[in-house]
Amino acid sequence: MVDIIARIISQQGTCEAGHKVGDEFVIGQTTPDNMCSWAFCAVFSFAQVLQFGGSFPWEADPDKATVACPDPANPVVFELRRER
Repeated sequence: MVDIIARIISQQGTCEAGHKVGDEFVIGQTTPDNMCSWAFCAVFSFAQVLQFGGSFPWEADPDKATVACPDPANPVVFELRRER
């Protein structure tokens, strides 16, 4: 299995989990240490697609996906990247 890295590329407002731009997490089958469980739920299905060789037609790079956490007042945006 390849690693999927979730890196925060944007954060507005106040993230209750304390996430900030530049934070990175390795996404696997369980919530990474110190990652908000809501954010993990948001990125997990996208990470699984990348992990098993898939891609998203709306993304220019087949090894990446951009996903936001579900908090509309304080959005945290993640870039998921497949490590080859």
